[in-house]
Amino acid sequence: MTHAITGARTDTVAGQGIVILGTGGTIAGRAARAGDNVGYVAGQVSVGDLVAMVPALAEMPMDVEQVAQVDSKDMDFGVWKALASRVAFHLARPDIAAVVITHGTDTLEETAFFLQRVLKPAKPVVLTCAMRPATALVPDGPQNLQDAVSVARWPGARGVVVACAGEVHSAFDVAKVHTYQVNAFDSGDAGALGRVEEGRLRLFRDWPEAGGLGPFDAEAAAQVQHAEALPRVALITSHADADGVLVRALLDFGFSRPAEAVRGIVVAGTGNGTLHRSLAQALRAAESAGVRVVRSSRCARGPLISGVGQAFVASEGLSAVKARLDLSLTLLGV
Repeated sequence: MTHAITGARTDTVAGQGIVILGTGGTIAGRAARAGDNVGYVAGQVSVGDLVAMVPALAEMPMDVEQVAQVDSKDMDFGVWKALASRVAFHLARPDIAAVVITHGTDTLEETAFFLQRVLKPAKPVVLTCAMRPATALVPDGPQNLQDAVSVARWPGARGVVVACAGEVHSAFDVAKVHTYQVNAFDSGDAGALGRVEEGRLRLFRDWPEAGGLGPFDAEAAAQVQHAEALPRVALITSHADADGVLVRALLDFGFSRPAEAVRGIVVAGTGNGTLHRSLAQALRAAESAGVRVVRSSRCARGPLISGVGQAFVASEGLSAVKARLDLSLTLLGV
């Protein structure tokens, strides 16, 4: 990973500049044939070259920086730390109005949530992506990148959002819901934050809340930077014929290797977070052993509705993957 700024312009106006950070993904992918939208290698095209593919960005004041070049399925805490560090650095610059991040689609919702949860930025941080590689006959990345910059420059914009296929989604609600279509993201019951139409944003609801008095939450950012790893939190699913074997295996692993023991479990339950009785029994044993257990749902839409007698803490409307990350950050003290 490099943190050197490349292609930086010298005419950045105070408070109006944009920084574009690259992390790889399909948007930076290459395939051997132009007609191949699935047999590509992600993270091959530099973010500087991606920007050069969008003529509308040529005259805008911006810095371009390559933070990582990964297939987002392989995203990890090390890349997240580096990305959060660079985002925080640029948000603190008075000449920078916003940060745009190019990212793969597979874990984009997790990275967006991580950055919002940790930084709570007062300036906009806009993630964008593509479902087709840069070498496709009709790549979707250039339009998505142009839209992301439009969102980043919109008056009053703040917080971490995702711009893809003409829609803008909050980091809290966004989820990848399709394996192939270019409009692969959705915000469930909450709906999109807005739509980008010929460079203009039509806003449907408010931006994610900012935290603290500065451009970002410096205390939380520092806690993350000082951490060597996130506390281990496992994600399991309840289903027909489920049992407690995985939970008991996690506990046994922790007994034999205490430094790597699981500290939390998020369970994606059926329906309103209901759990197979055998799995619930094992989870109660885990909770008694000091493991934090959070209940979520495997359903794509709807929050958990609390009721009398329900076991375990509910995920407060977060999807299972975001609840896992939220619990891990909570255990870290963020």
